[in-house]
Amino acid sequence: MASIEQKFFDGFMLLVGVWIGAIAGIILFGNLTVGGGGHEEESSDLSAVDLVDDRIRPIGQVALIGDPDVGVRPVVSVVTDTVRAPLSGPQVYNAICYLCHAAPGVGGAPVLGDSTVWTPRLSQPAELIEDHVINGYQGELGYMPPKGGRLDFTDEEILEAIDFMLEAVE
Repeated sequence: MASIEQKFFDGFMLLVGVWIGAIAGIILFGNLTVGGGGHEEESSDLSAVDLVDDRIRPIGQVALIGDPDVGVRPVVSVVTDTVRAPLSGPQVYNAICYLCHAAPGVGGAPVLGDSTVWTPRLSQPAELIEDHVINGYQGELGYMPPKGGRLDFTDEEILEAIDFMLEAVE
């Protein structure tokens, strides 16, 4: 009868044999599918190599100050502000104001056309309302970011939007 050590050794050698056989099978299968183990002639077509180089080239390069290999700096064009036509009150409302002034009002914003919510605000001077809209407001009636969060709008465009919203209440 075989001893425990002999049984262990036989089982271990069986596992090693299966492992070596699996590795040999993978290598054989790889050689068959690749086509001979990769000993084919290298392609002399440089355009294919150039295409691969272009695809894997890094997007940018690091250059140190004073590095003689840097070359000429590219000309950087300065983007100037484009002139756009001023927007009307309804256009400004549709661009930004409706986000908070549509039903239900966000952050205490009065809903467009709801005179009951607009009444406390309409009792204030027009200059104060304009100041709150242009410069922002935070109080018991709610929160208004400066220019509705769109600082790229001119004061005149914001005033047009105020007039549009107040006409809807009157």
